[in-house]
Amino acid sequence: MTIRHAPRKLLRTSCAGDSRRRAPVRSDIDPADIRRILADTFILTADFVNEIRVRLAGTRVCALFAREIKGETFDDLWSEASREQVHDLVTAVVDENAGFVAGVLGRTEQGAEIELELLLLPLAFDGRTRVRAIGALAPATTPVWLGIRPLTGLDLGTFRHLGIACDAHLGSARAEPRLRHGFRVYSGGLASPTSR
Repeated sequence: MTIRHAPRKLLRTSCAGDSRRRAPVRSDIDPADIRRILADTFILTADFVNEIRVRLAGTRVCALFAREIKGETFDDLWSEASREQVHDLVTAVVDENAGFVAGVLGRTEQGAEIELELLLLPLAFDGRTRVRAIGALAPATTPVWLGIRPLTGLDLGTFRHLGIACDAHLGSARAEPRLRHGFRVYSGGLASPTSR
């Protein structure tokens, strides 16, 4: 699964922050750095009854549903068949700081379909706000009916977890792996094992 432009830009921006934290805080992501993809982005927040709601959504994300989706529960945007699995994935993003990228199929009431790509990344809890995740939802191609015919539900397709090691998923230059006992070993983590 290749990551398209808007999700890839968001992934790079989010991974460029303080490497000592498992996830960036919201203030680490400057809107100016992602200005060309802001319309495809959204922010999720945990409300006080532990429902994940849309805190902010870009204009193209809202155009997919032909309405403002701010304040709606994220689960309600999904079809019944995908809702439980999406809930589990969002829980992993929020609780385990593990992002994911997924293929999504959106459908209108008239039966029109659109292929989308979803990227959801964790945001660290900063103690003041309950913002928990930032994401991008971008169409592969823009249909002529976008903004006129609302999507009535999203179906989750294939997905993969991104974990906390952003560099491997961005294809950035890294040191060549060493072969050790038949395994490829990449540098990183602890410099040497601790002795007991």
